[in-house]
Amino acid sequence: MTSLPRRVKSEAKAPTSEDDELPSFLNSSSESEEEEEEWKPKNKTAKRPRLTKKNDAKPKKVAALQSGVAGKKVKKIPVKEEMDVSLPIAPEENNKVQLQKSKEENVGAKLKTLKQKPLLPKKPEVSPFKGMNAKSLESDEKPSTSAPVVLNQVKLEKSEEDFAFDEPPLKKMKSGTSPEGKPVKNLGGNKVKEEFEMNWDIVQVLSERTNVEPWVCANLIRLFQEENTIPFIVRYRKELINNLEADALREVQQTLEELRTVAKKTHTTIQKLKKEGKLSGCLFTSLLNCRTLEELDHVTTPYKTGSKGTKAQRARQLGLEPAALSLLQSPMELNLFSYIRPNTKGLANIQEVEAGVQHILADIFAKDKDTLDFIRRLCQQRYICIQSALAKVSSKNSNEKDIDKFQLYHEFSCNIKNIQHHQILAINRGENLKILTVKVNIPDGVKNEFCWWCVNERWRPKQFLKPELMRILRNSVEDAYKRLIYPLLCREFRSKLTSDAEKESVMMFGRNLRQLLLTSPVRGRTLMGVDPGYKHGCKLAIISPTSQILHTDIVYLHSGQGFREAEKIKRLLLQFSCSTVVIGNGTACRETEAYFADLIMKKYFAPLDVVYCIVSEAGASIYSVSPEASKEMPDLDPNLRSAVSIARRVQDPLAELVKIEPKHIGVGMYQHDVSQTLLKATLDSVVEECVSFVGVDINICSEILLRHIAGLNTTRARNIIEWREKNGPFINREQLKEVKGLGPKTFQQCAGFIRFNQDYIKTFCSNKKTQLGSHALFTKAGTQVTNEKQGKKKSKPTPSASYQPNPLDQTCIHPESYSIAMRFLSFIGGNANEIGKSDMQQKVNAVIQKEGLEGTAKRLNTTVHTLQLIIDGLTQPEGFDIRTDFDKPDFKRSIVCFEDLSVGTVLTGKVENATPFGVFVDIGVGKAGLIPVRNITEAKLSKVKKRRSLGLGPGERVEVKVLNVDIPRLRITLDLIRVL
Repeated sequence: MTSLPRRVKSEAKAPTSEDDELPSFLNSSSESEEEEEEWKPKNKTAKRPRLTKKNDAKPKKVAALQSGVAGKKVKKIPVKEEMDVSLPIAPEENNKVQLQKSKEENVGAKLKTLKQKPLLPKKPEVSPFKGMNAKSLESDEKPSTSAPVVLNQVKLEKSEEDFAFDEPPLKKMKSGTSPEGKPVKNLGGNKVKEEFEMNWDIVQVLSERTNVEPWVCANLIRLFQEENTIPFIVRYRKELINNLEADALREVQQTLEELRTVAKKTHTTIQKLKKEGKLSGCLFTSLLNCRTLEELDHVTTPYKTGSKGTKAQRARQLGLEPAALSLLQSPMELNLFSYIRPNTKGLANIQEVEAGVQHILADIFAKDKDTLDFIRRLCQQRYICIQSALAKVSSKNSNEKDIDKFQLYHEFSCNIKNIQHHQILAINRGENLKILTVKVNIPDGVKNEFCWWCVNERWRPKQFLKPELMRILRNSVEDAYKRLIYPLLCREFRSKLTSDAEKESVMMFGRNLRQLLLTSPVRGRTLMGVDPGYKHGCKLAIISPTSQILHTDIVYLHSGQGFREAEKIKRLLLQFSCSTVVIGNGTACRETEAYFADLIMKKYFAPLDVVYCIVSEAGASIYSVSPEASKEMPDLDPNLRSAVSIARRVQDPLAELVKIEPKHIGVGMYQHDVSQTLLKATLDSVVEECVSFVGVDINICSEILLRHIAGLNTTRARNIIEWREKNGPFINREQLKEVKGLGPKTFQQCAGFIRFNQDYIKTFCSNKKTQLGSHALFTKAGTQVTNEKQGKKKSKPTPSASYQPNPLDQTCIHPESYSIAMRFLSFIGGNANEIGKSDMQQKVNAVIQKEGLEGTAKRLNTTVHTLQLIIDGLTQPEGFDIRTDFDKPDFKRSIVCFEDLSVGTVLTGKVENATPFGVFVDIGVGKAGLIPVRNITEAKLSKVKKRRSLGLGPGERVEVKVLNVDIPRLRITLDLIRVL
């Protein structure tokens, strides 16, 4: 089931009598309290549990829809019938006219309100049917554009998206969303169903914040609601997302969660205020207009429990609100002296009465949507800067070392439009440490223009104002700006800058992590891993080309025993024919590197031609004492486990690094200052993306690697491993459906990323036919009979499972597209046994050159993206690995000292980390050099490799020139020459 039905079931039981009244507020942002009472009984007509009946789901929803919107029973049966027919993308004109006429007759003046407000679906307990009719009218007025598909498919897809959202997700996927791998461009208009309705369209706001087309945002919302994973969407739903990359999808997903958090918190606040009797029509509208948590906090702060109330609230309690409203509406009739009560505090004299009126007006101005929109637009046109300075108390409480770290920001000022993300994070850290003070500077010109606009346009009285009343109005505007609006703007600017900086920091961490995980593996070599150390020695581990541990040992290279230990190292290298040494970059790395480089230069290990490389050991110590390491290497000392991990990081970086929590890999920027929840979610998503796109061999991969495949988790991965151990290797992808916990949705998400070695499977099948025959028999009906356990509970039956290898299972083609792939093979005159061979490439090229990609896709009744994926899967050689396009470790035989560097020296190095202000490069001198971002231009970057952005990532080899060497501070500034 998708996430949406689960929420429906769990939340449908919760509503109380207070919750039942809530939907009356959600029909219009401008309804009065009298209108709310009129709508209360209608909420009881929508009974959520009845949706579980599949047979009568559609007609009942339509009936509820008409009664909910009209507020009266519409007894026009033809209209009900037309509702189902009007669902396709191109509705008939008569249907639209009839629906609109029905709405106008029954809704009356409320139709205008409903059309002005973005109509979004509601939570189950808030009567989700009331917005449907208006929603369908909106979609009728703007027919969506879609890819060329069969009209019936579009109709069915539209119908299921709108009326059968409680159906199992796989049924929706097969019938409409992606029939036979042919997803349509638009899943049913830009209107989507949300739990909580606001006065803004979530699709439109999402599009504005992420710069993604509205139809793509609408599709992504639906795809995420159906629990589709990012790797699956990026690879197999390209048409629906306009070919966006995974990073863009993550940004949309995070922004969507932020908007939903605002909506959820808003409606929770509405319910709370309603129970406390504090909810007015004006407050309700203001709450539904909030788009950020800062706006919501601004509106709700005066109403929080325990608050003594604002000045405006105290003035209202004294009965001065009619006077404030009269000053704006009918000032000629206003007499402030009539409000004086000598014995009442706050009304004792005319000054106190004027102050109370002023506070009420300021509160009205500060919470008015048009007023806030104007001041925000005004700020966008002016120079707004953020300033930081050294705090006066910092010199007393902080040490000089910490203060020097923020020397750049002791007297700092920058336009908020131009400030860099790392600068914001640095300023925030300095402020948290009480070393810096930070403020946002808004020029006085903004205040002057804002006050003039309020007095002369937005809040201009309808009648002539006496001078004393005009003075009150001007003072109210100035008070609203100084006391309420200016602090709100400062909070919004700081919050927006911090949020953007944190997101960029997290995304940068994700990009660096992806580059590191996709480092090209070094296969076919026996490796020696070295975990350097002083007192406790250097830990050695020799692993075979298949990652098996051959030998472990400890040598003491830096305690006067170097020559004697050299004999042991040479003996081990010769014994195991090992010519590659991998050194961790931790403590004593520099000395250990110099030790091996000296022996290599003297040809001490002859006849072996030994090379070495430096690899990051971040997280190796944490992993060595983890339960996973204890389970994998139970007989090894934790210190020796780290040496094994260091060697395996070169042999297969992805398989080894996924064992470590991503945040411990250490390729981020200010990672401890950002939201840890956001960081973990992003990094886990990047790991899932990398493992899925590389793919895993289901019959040999580890449980740790398998759990990171899209759609799988720890429990499902364990079940797969247990099934494999019990029943032998998997023969084809369909057998995955037999595993406990792998339902249709999970199979859909993970199947395309799981590989099968066809040679191994064919050998296994030829040798084990008799065992397989007795192990499980499948009847024509699809029921499984286990000869050995007939008396016990049967396994999950899978009608389509069979013990026949499928050559397509070794490709990236998804099972939902197998029929198209077979038709394409017939079309080009090929067969499945030619997959990955040169003959297949020649046949594909001949057909594509003749028919063209679009023409072939049209002939096969599929999309271009699906066909391209099929072609890639058929033509890629067996055992294809996308990591071959990425850089391998930089193997060396000699070392360069820091003192040897001089300005103009040209070196080669490996990118260690990337930040928004520059790239750190390991040039082999024990200290990474920095290439400032201004020195990284498009002309210097590789044209061969596809680049996600104008930058470099960890693992890339570059040629650099030394620009500056600061020996006292151990700083090296580099210039990028080219990417190798």
